Amino acid sequence: MFNSNDIKKELEEKNLDSNSFDYLYKYLSTNDLLYKLDEYTDRLLDGEPVQYIIGNACFYGYDFKVNKNTLIPRFETELLVEKTIKYINKYFSGKVDILDIGTGSGCIAITLNKLVYSNVDAVDISKEAIVIAKENNILNNTNVNFMISDVFSNVNKKYDVIISNPPYISFDEDVMDIVKNNEPYIALYAENNGLYYYNKILKECKNYLNDKFLIAFEIGYLQAKDIIDMINRYFKDVNISVEKDYSDKDRFIFIDNIN
Repeated sequence: MFNSNDIKKELEEKNLDSNSFDYLYKYLSTNDLLYKLDEYTDRLLDGEPVQYIIGNACFYGYDFKVNKNTLIPRFETELLVEKTIKYINKYFSGKVDILDIGTGSGCIAITLNKLVYSNVDAVDISKEAIVIAKENNILNNTNVNFMISDVFSNVNKKYDVIISNPPYISFDEDVMDIVKNNEPYIALYAENNGLYYYNKILKECKNYLNDKFLIAFEIGYLQAKDIIDMINRYFKDVNISVEKDYSDKDRFIFIDNIN
């Protein structure tokens, strides 16, 4: 039997999150799975994220299935959803058409569908991620339309809101081992110093936006200036707002044409 203090100390020595053991223990005890504690603790000490071990992550108070085909939802992305909802409530009335690009587990799309009166479509290039997203759609009793699509390749309608937390890490950026050794490569990294998908979305999205629109991005904290340059290249007379994350770093960009 493991000693919890020893486990936490070993996790810290390996530069891993010592709180992950508490999360693991709570989940297993709540679900009558404590007989798996030894096996799962070994995996934790080997550097596997606790969310992948248990196949579950919490996002915005809701449970989501996750595996190595999907990114683990982050606290920062909860803030993206929270801020986007505030913009929607400020600018739109009635049912809102929303597109989530790079949906992964579906956490953004499903949460918005729960909390906003909306029709939500969500796309991802990974068919394996879409399988998990559809399972989460059932798990959370939502009605999101999930599709395999390389950004807009299989999209054929217009939206009030386009939201995306795309891959934005450059290939030469230093990334924690627990992330780069476990989470899906195609969901983490992008060409053009991590800016590829922002440019692709901004270049093509006019054909998929209604007259009155909102675009919401999660970004790398050093990317705001480059993305603003892209916005100004493709749009005129829009409002641009760069907003901070919990660490007071530039993390979100909101674009709208609503006065």
